[in-house]
Amino acid sequence: MIEVHVLASGSDGNCTVVVCGDHAVMVDAGLSGKRITELMNVNGLDRSLIKSVLLTHEHSDHASGAGIMARKLNVPIMCNEKTFTSCDLGSVTYSRITTMQTFRSGPMDITPLPTSHNASEPNAFLIAVDGKKVLIATDTGKMTDEIEKELPAADLAILESNYDKHMLATGPYPPMLKRLVGSDIGHLSNIACAESLKRTMNEKRKIFLAHLSRNNNTPDTARETVSEITGIRRSKIDCLEFKGDTRIIKV
Repeated sequence: MIEVHVLASGSDGNCTVVVCGDHAVMVDAGLSGKRITELMNVNGLDRSLIKSVLLTHEHSDHASGAGIMARKLNVPIMCNEKTFTSCDLGSVTYSRITTMQTFRSGPMDITPLPTSHNASEPNAFLIAVDGKKVLIATDTGKMTDEIEKELPAADLAILESNYDKHMLATGPYPPMLKRLVGSDIGHLSNIACAESLKRTMNEKRKIFLAHLSRNNNTPDTARETVSEITGIRRSKIDCLEFKGDTRIIKV
């Protein structure tokens, strides 16, 4: 069984731990080391299980705590070279990975997939164990072919549903930032997320809506939009409800 701990997901920081038996990887660490440790304790996560910190990209809400967590856990940072050189992580052990090249971590086969975001070389991660697949794909302005190709077979899709189009258009962001968020190198809207899920429909797939904007979205808005477009019941669509909320999802 794969156990996925979503410790944080959204504008204030992102961190997910994927566990299989006595082996785990941390995907992003966009909070302080102290806060990540607190959330791990809340979820009953054994820190000794974590063997690496995987980074999707260099933005602070994904990488600000990566250096301190790698040192605390005595594990390497794993990301592509462009992402690593774009981060200021301090003294860490670095293990280079390559976009679209699967690598092994304990029982996990992990494939970095390209996203479309205003970062050096951003990735999503597909994590497979004994036929079970978890897809973690956030921070992408459009659904890339590589991600959408993997969506139908995913047992769990943690997929960005960042903003509601009306809330973004009428919200507090300056025009330049609104254009960036809504662009192909920005973030994925609720509608775009839902349309991708509908195109790749899998009734057995678990869905977790990730990286909801605190200014341009709400959990209810995201779930309702995705439910209306896909026909999936709201009760089958999960996301974090409030700051400090966490989830444990078993696959």
